[in-house]
Amino acid sequence: MTPLQPKPSSIDWITLLLYFIFITIGLLSVYASVYVESKPMIWDTSMNYGKQLIWIFISVFIGLLILLIDEKFFYAFAYPIYAITIFLLVLVLAIGTTVKGSSSWIEIGGFRMQPAEFAKFGTALALAKYLSGYNKNFEKKRRDQYISAAIILAPMVIILLQNETGSTLVFFSFIFVLYREGLPGWILLAGLVLGILAILALLVPATYILIGLAIVALLFLLMVRRTKSLVLITMGMLLFAGVLVNSIDYVFQNVLQAHQRTRINVLLGKEVDIKGAGYNVQQSKIAIGSGGFWGKGFLQGTQNKFRFVPEQSTDFIFCTIGEEYGFVGSVIFIGLYMYLLFRLLMMAERQRQKFNRIYGYSVVSILFFHFLINVGMTLGLMPVIGIPLPFFSYGGSALLSFTVLLFIFIRLDANRVNELKSF
Repeated sequence: MTPLQPKPSSIDWITLLLYFIFITIGLLSVYASVYVESKPMIWDTSMNYGKQLIWIFISVFIGLLILLIDEKFFYAFAYPIYAITIFLLVLVLAIGTTVKGSSSWIEIGGFRMQPAEFAKFGTALALAKYLSGYNKNFEKKRRDQYISAAIILAPMVIILLQNETGSTLVFFSFIFVLYREGLPGWILLAGLVLGILAILALLVPATYILIGLAIVALLFLLMVRRTKSLVLITMGMLLFAGVLVNSIDYVFQNVLQAHQRTRINVLLGKEVDIKGAGYNVQQSKIAIGSGGFWGKGFLQGTQNKFRFVPEQSTDFIFCTIGEEYGFVGSVIFIGLYMYLLFRLLMMAERQRQKFNRIYGYSVVSILFFHFLINVGMTLGLMPVIGIPLPFFSYGGSALLSFTVLLFIFIRLDANRVNELKSF
């Protein structure tokens, strides 16, 4: 029996159009960020923009192939794909190449690949298959919760061993997927509170924080009906918060690397280092601010021409958009990206298959995390952790992995009219 191919009318063409708009603008931004007058041809493969053009052709070709694959393939081979990505991550530990302090690359000849990028869609597929399996109930069954957490944590631990902190943090975005599948809201709230406490512990002496927490706990107990269990829970939470606050400084001083500590201190305003750790962000903000309301125009950015912003074609690609297209262009860009995320969210909700919905939420969560952190760090609102802006930043592994991530979901969505209640 031949697999059902998606009808052209069933493919979400608006999402595809947004994808092509993004990779086109991304290519032009990479071109502008590393442009030299002696090599103006955009297909010059000795320059980053020529290499990016090749990766665009490869990514589009593979993306179109994905649209021709039977959608059940991704369900059937979710675990093998996940296993392959885990194997590649482990292989990096043995034969990996170190690039800019991160030992997360496999290099064969002139080809370089970062398996951490592909682990994202591999994890999304595995998580979707497990949670959509027979008799699975993430909301009520602890076993399903533990196994789901293990699926996410396994690549995180391996990537962390590669000294690739940014890619490790991306996997925290799966918490939004788990929340959609029944993760209690108090866990998200607890995570937010813990994050606030961690930041406060870096800014305020631990003694003051503990006094404040004790006062809050006392007021809470005075305002509610006190029971023995409530008092014990409140005291337990206070004790846990105290341990957390006192351990933050130890982790900060003994676990994080020197450059990571400096970046956090600069972000929190504890240090001013515009020539060191804060240089990239400072120059990025200057570039964005110099764009003004309308921007300086394509190839007219002075920060671009004189290479003031390091890593401008990768981590800081957004400042190229800000300088050349100004406030108006930046708002349009952010609006289009938010529209893509909103559209993918609506696509995920309209799925009849649980597997498709979970995978769709994974796509939205990963893209949103990358977008939020990348744009935030160019504006000085987020720590510089070195993650790309999907479909825009220079990098073959990133572009290909994000293309595969997105096109698998487009393929799954295209067949929703033919879906049965189970595979």
